[in-house]
Order: sequence, then C-alpha cells, then structure tokens
Amino acid sequence: MVLDNGRIKNLLYFVLTTGKCNLDCRYCGGSFPEDKVPWKISYEISLLKELVEADPEPIIAFYGGEPLLNVDLVKRIMGSVKAKKFVIQTNGTLVGNLPSDYWKRMDAALLSIDGRNETTDFYRGLGVYRKVLEAANEIRAAGFNGDLIARMAVSEKTDIYEDVMHLLELGIFDHIHWQLDVGWSDSWKDFDGWCEESYKPGIVKLVEAWKAELRNGRVLGLVPLLGILKRLRDGGLSPPCGSGCDSIAIMPDGQIRACPISFDTEWASVGILGKDTHASLEKRLIVGECNDCVYLKGCGGRCLYMNRERFWGKDGFEKVCALTKFTINKITTLQDEVIKALESGKITSDELDYPKYNNSTEIVP
Repeated sequence: MVLDNGRIKNLLYFVLTTGKCNLDCRYCGGSFPEDKVPWKISYEISLLKELVEADPEPIIAFYGGEPLLNVDLVKRIMGSVKAKKFVIQTNGTLVGNLPSDYWKRMDAALLSIDGRNETTDFYRGLGVYRKVLEAANEIRAAGFNGDLIARMAVSEKTDIYEDVMHLLELGIFDHIHWQLDVGWSDSWKDFDGWCEESYKPGIVKLVEAWKAELRNGRVLGLVPLLGILKRLRDGGLSPPCGSGCDSIAIMPDGQIRACPISFDTEWASVGILGKDTHASLEKRLIVGECNDCVYLKGCGGRCLYMNRERFWGKDGFEKVCALTKFTINKITTLQDEVIKALESGKITSDELDYPKYNNSTEIVP
C-alpha cells in the first residue's frame, strides 16, 4: 500500500464475481453461503470503476466462488474499468466461457490443481486434473501470454516434493504455488506426523532441487522460494498476500473487506463501495506476537485471516508458525548460492524478481 496525501493507491482489488462454485472440494466445501457471499452482484459497475480508477496503478483479480460462473461480469469489467493488470483465479473447468480476446488481456491466471492426478482428483473431484490441464492448453491456444500459475492446496495426502515436481515437469506452468490447508480445516488425522514424515523432508528436497538447477543457470518457478527470497532481500511488514494493506476485496454486495475469504468477520470490514473512498479505507494489520518475531521480514505474519481468527487455538497457531519458520530457514540457506549465481552471470536479478507485482499468490505457504 502506498499513501499519497492520505490516499491509498497501487492496490490489488479482488473482485468476487460470485460466491458460487461449481466444484465441491474436500478442503473448502464448494460455494460460500449465499446469504453471506451473494451469488450475484448488487452494486453498479460505475461504483467499482470510480474506486479502481482513482488508483493510478490498480490491479484487478477476479475471484470467487468460481469467477467464470459470472463470465458476463468479467467481460463487463474488463470492457469498462481501466486497470494496469488483470488477474484471475479459477478452478479451470469453465475457461471456454471466456472469449479469447479477454484471455489475451489477462496478465496472470492461477489454475487450481493440487499436483499429480491422484492428489488433485481426490481433493477436487474425479476428472478435474484432466480438465485443468486441458484448460491450461486452451487458454494458451486462445492467446494468453501471461504468467500461468499452478495454485495448489496442500493437505494430508499431498507429497509436496512429488506433487510440485510433477507440475514442474509437465512444462505447462510458468510458476507453481502452494498453500497449506491449515488454520481452519478439521480434516487432518495426524498433522504432526505429516509435517515430520512428509512435508518437512519434501521441503528440504525441493530446496535442494532448486539449488541444483540454480547452479546450472536455471531458476525454477517455485513461488514460495522466489517470494520468500525476495522478502528477505527487500523486507516487508505486511502479510505476503497484501491483505488489508496492499489488497482489498470487493464482495458481490459491495462490501469492501481486507481479505476475500473474511466474509463474516467484523475486523475485516473496511468500507462500502460507493460510500467510502481510498482516503477512508484503513489498514488491517497483523496482531500479537508476530510483530515481535525475528521472522517477520520473511513471513509477514503469513496470513492476516489466520492471524486474526486462530481457529486452531494457540497450540495450533504455534504449530503452523513452527512449520513456516522451518520453511523460511531452509529457503534462507539459498542466499549464498543465489549471490554466487548472480556474480558468475549464470542468472540475472530479473529472474529472481518474483512476483514483480501483487499477482494474488500468497507467497508464504
């Protein structure tokens, strides 16, 4: 978030086109409750236009639910609201609904896929893996030349090394990002065991694989590694996704909220479309022990929503925190290798600069 005479600017605007989803994934349960996140918008597009265009460098990210269930709204906004960049997060099953002219104008597309066929279909539904890969090829054929990101949700059946490497080896995606299904999920049978026996060893192997490729002059597009390395270089006190500071969410009923998933919390409400301007929007910052933590520069509190809500209680929060610190520690070991690769000319600083703008990836898993 940048302040200019008291005015917030250079934001990512999550636009929830609908609270409805056409899938029923195990970890999220499908659609938002319609009485909480309406399935149709009830505000005038002119109000969105007024807010967004008062920002000199706005980024719009279409979000849901499944945003392409309301494809007419996506087209209307792209046709009437001026933005520096357009981003979409989609489950990939409805990409054919959006004409090629609009895909050509997208700067980043995050397709939800959890890794290998068996992992993805277990969590997201039979046949989803195949549909997402077809979607990736379809939008490329439609003229999409932006950043194609595989957006993974990681849970107990995930083998983080095998699933991430599988997506890399497909050669379809520019970048891979994953987010842990932690903080609110009640689906875990043995979280501690999974962390020690599966996830932590997998992170170590991914870091080693990234290092090996770096020595060969290749930068693997692993968003958590690139994003955390960038935070360690540049610093930052806000959550890595920017929620409440560098991004806000416009809900279908015109509510302006700090985070797109915080649909029913009082603390996340920052305004109403058409009533509030940039000057009246207030930051929503992380609270508590995160502010005194030596990992804040790299972590940023990880997740504003989880920092505020803490559904797993104090012990659960500390477990996720410990896992985050472990990940950051392993990624920190890459810094000397990065310097060597830069000094030798094997890679350029531009290759490491990711994300170059807030593309809605959460950075810290």
